[in-house]
Amino acid sequence: MLCGRWRSRRRRAPPLPAQSSASVGSAPPAAPQDGGARRPGLRALKKMGLTEDEDVRAMLRGSRLCKIRSRTWQKERLYRLQEDGLTVWFQRRFPHAPSQHIFFVQHIEAVREGHQSEGLRRFGGAFAPARCLTIAFKGRRKNLDLAAPTAEEAQRWVRGLAKLRARLEAMSQRERLDHWIHSYLHRADSNQDSKMSFKEIKSLLRMVNVDMNDMYAYRLFKECDHSNNERLEGTEIEEFLRRLLKRPELEEIFHRYSGEDRVLSAPELLEFLEDQGEASATLAHAQQLIQTYELNETAKQHELMTLDGFMMYLLSPEGDALNPAHTCTFQDMDQPLAHYFISSSHNTYLTDSQIGGLSSTEAYVRAFAQGCRCVELDCWEGPGGEPVIYHGHTLTSKILFRDVVQAVRDHAFTLSPYPVILSLENHCGLEQQAVMACHLRTILGDMLVTQPLDSQNPEELPSPEQLKGRVLVKGKKLPAARNEDGRILSDREEDEDEEEEEERVEAEQKRQAKQIAPELSALAVYCCATRLQTLRPAPAPPQPFQVSSLSERKAKKLIREAGNSFVSHNTRQLTRVYPLGLRMNSANYSPQEMWNAGCQLVALNFQTPGYEMDLNAGRFLINGQCGYILKPACLRQPHTDFDPESPGPPRTTLTIQVLTAQQLPKLNAEKPSSIVDPLVRVEIHGVPMDCARKETNYVLNNGFNPHWGQTLQFQLRAPELVLVRFVVEDYDTTSPNDFVGQFTLPLSSLKQGYRHIHLLSKDGASLSPATIFVHIRVQHSRGPD
Repeated sequence: MLCGRWRSRRRRAPPLPAQSSASVGSAPPAAPQDGGARRPGLRALKKMGLTEDEDVRAMLRGSRLCKIRSRTWQKERLYRLQEDGLTVWFQRRFPHAPSQHIFFVQHIEAVREGHQSEGLRRFGGAFAPARCLTIAFKGRRKNLDLAAPTAEEAQRWVRGLAKLRARLEAMSQRERLDHWIHSYLHRADSNQDSKMSFKEIKSLLRMVNVDMNDMYAYRLFKECDHSNNERLEGTEIEEFLRRLLKRPELEEIFHRYSGEDRVLSAPELLEFLEDQGEASATLAHAQQLIQTYELNETAKQHELMTLDGFMMYLLSPEGDALNPAHTCTFQDMDQPLAHYFISSSHNTYLTDSQIGGLSSTEAYVRAFAQGCRCVELDCWEGPGGEPVIYHGHTLTSKILFRDVVQAVRDHAFTLSPYPVILSLENHCGLEQQAVMACHLRTILGDMLVTQPLDSQNPEELPSPEQLKGRVLVKGKKLPAARNEDGRILSDREEDEDEEEEEERVEAEQKRQAKQIAPELSALAVYCCATRLQTLRPAPAPPQPFQVSSLSERKAKKLIREAGNSFVSHNTRQLTRVYPLGLRMNSANYSPQEMWNAGCQLVALNFQTPGYEMDLNAGRFLINGQCGYILKPACLRQPHTDFDPESPGPPRTTLTIQVLTAQQLPKLNAEKPSSIVDPLVRVEIHGVPMDCARKETNYVLNNGFNPHWGQTLQFQLRAPELVLVRFVVEDYDTTSPNDFVGQFTLPLSSLKQGYRHIHLLSKDGASLSPATIFVHIRVQHSRGPD
């Protein structure tokens, strides 16, 4: 029999970024001495099991690395791992705000060795590849190209960062929370004496985004000050943090199921899981959850779960709002390409606006890292017989076509094994088109699809599974050969009496024949670019290998005027939609409207963050983030009657109770008194009749643990197309609200019950440990008997 005397043993990992004022600006932070392991930060590294690691110890001492920006800008700078093990401090020529002197290990996308970036290939020739490394970041932050004094020092940073990233990836949400609060504790301890005065506690509270009443804060402080010396230390600090991190709403749920003994038995946990709507809930599953998430060994042995274990479970991927079964590739990948939404990029080469932005092969690498499967290449005549890529007739910089093809070869399949489509916008003459074809064949080799697959049905496109690891070219095709009676065949046969139309088609094909090199034409196997003049009537034979490219304006017109016909067209053939050329700043349009009509290749400017890219990331979040999402059945059936403009009556009710939020980020890290007034907005993106947004009230001066308890409800007509976007904003009475964080996912992947929403930044980076806690209910109405 267990009693209330046992204390849960909390597993703590190292704190998150801790920076004192001495650690920033022009003066580097002091390196830890031999006895430094007793300091809070190094204790954290010790818990990571990395204090004795030689690579990590070298990073803690710091290295003078050469930062390379151009042939003339190559400066030596000090880089040093901070004691938290999760931030790297770096020197700058002039002092900046503290947050401008660090980068976070969790924001690193990849670490590449040698001359494996555009910057180092162009400007790093003076340094041996073995001495060079590139740190690529998530979001829009530029790569960091570095050269170490020796090859061994470069390897220490490569290996050390790999170990730290692996440790961070393995951390639970509870450990991340522990890191987060201890990092701020370390920063609030102004004299670093490991004791906290009330003034320092008040500073801590402001740092973690809460403006607590002085009387209440002091009462809490004194309740923990058992030594009665106006200082908290050791266990007193831990007690204060436990009180600060209490989750009353979780305790209430836990006690509702646990009863008077304040522990959950396996049958009680099973009851909770069944109420959550867990379809696979069994007693064995409940027992397995206890063994996985309970921290107290005695409770584990008795198959009981404490409040701490319950919190661990609800903060884990299994307690997430996103169905964990949908995070791997779970959909049927053997259907024709036209049956999938395919993650697609517009003007992929740009890192900024389409007027004067920088073109870079790194933009392709970043797009592939975000799961993109269709990239655009704007090809123009270049000097020396070499085609270049840039936004024609603008001030954007130019990059070589062959360098982009090499980037495709090296990076296209690092995240996803499924096919990549190269969408060529070809402005080259015949000679350089032949050069393009040569580069595609020689650089890509067997990756490149150059002829139809042997086993492929000519009446439909091949599947993603059949095309694994292959690259398709979308481009113009030379006119079809003449048939037996000598007539040139157009895209589809016309009646013999339509001589005028035949003459027009023949003239158009002769014009095209002068513009397309046969070498390049031969590579357009499954993606032959054609202009969509009109939608074909239903009896017409399908043309599965033809791809139409439409501006957003034309696509919207087709949806509005011929919704069902457009949907039917997209069940057989690929359609690419791209932003209007008037969007000079590379702004995006909402992709949802195009997905509603079954358009597969909805191309967006990946370099421009905003709600449009949040929707794109949410759409392709599932299915292993492989860049292919199977369209709903109503968008795949050849004789579908679905029309996004007339989807029928409501079929589903979505009810979301917004309960609380936890550890929201400060928007102005340099201003302690700046505390957010958060509100939560839930947005529904789907067919026009489903689109809606509702929000909670705002909570004044509390980004640490705001409480709402408000219910938002939505009626949905086409739930299979719905994306749900959770947004947190900082309310402002006199100006537009400031963005705090968001998370977007398909309704079909949203789990019911009590769930945490793990927030992301504008660039899609994790804001861990920031979460929203909600209760979700999805009710499907019955059809007629």
